[in-house]
Amino acid sequence: MRVVIAEDLALLRDGLIRLLTSYGFTVVAAVETGEALQAALVEHRPDVAVVDVRLPPTFTDEGLRAAIAARAAVPGLPVLVLSQHVEQLYARELLSDRRGGVGYLLKDRVATVGEFVDAVRRVAGGGTAMDPEVVSQLLARSTPTAALTPRERETLGLMAEGRSNAAIAARLFVTDKAVGKHINNIFAKLGLPQSEDDNRRVLAVLAYLNA
Repeated sequence: MRVVIAEDLALLRDGLIRLLTSYGFTVVAAVETGEALQAALVEHRPDVAVVDVRLPPTFTDEGLRAAIAARAAVPGLPVLVLSQHVEQLYARELLSDRRGGVGYLLKDRVATVGEFVDAVRRVAGGGTAMDPEVVSQLLARSTPTAALTPRERETLGLMAEGRSNAAIAARLFVTDKAVGKHINNIFAKLGLPQSEDDNRRVLAVLAYLNA
């Protein structure tokens, strides 16, 4: 599995290279600026990109903007953001693009190496990997926040992490039936009709963020 890494801190960049290589990934490029990232993504078209938000020269949102620009050139390019910050505007734009895998993790909240590697693989496979804190911050800025109950928002956050109904039930200490009820309420409030589309769970998160 081919990976492009964008991280401006040399020690962390080298650590990511060594870590991913040890788990069978092939790092085809490791860059430290947004401009270099965009060029590397378009050139190598990796299976997944691991991207920091704040890269030189301004250390604001170069990583996210470069990833979004690369996805415009290479539709569906999987991107996993690994950062210390939640950049509201461009995070919404990245997450609203329904083509290809996408994820957003906060560096200081990644509990284990296995959790991180699993997230990389999930995004490379077209799935999602969302830190609950990222979801919480984005949802807090969304207009229809009042439409969902606190428990429904909590359920939606766990859905964004890619968890199954059973996993959500275990986390919230409720029954599968209760989780199903919460999810149906979420779909109804977000205007997502009954569908056979398995991505409706992801669409629920995206629709909420885009509202």
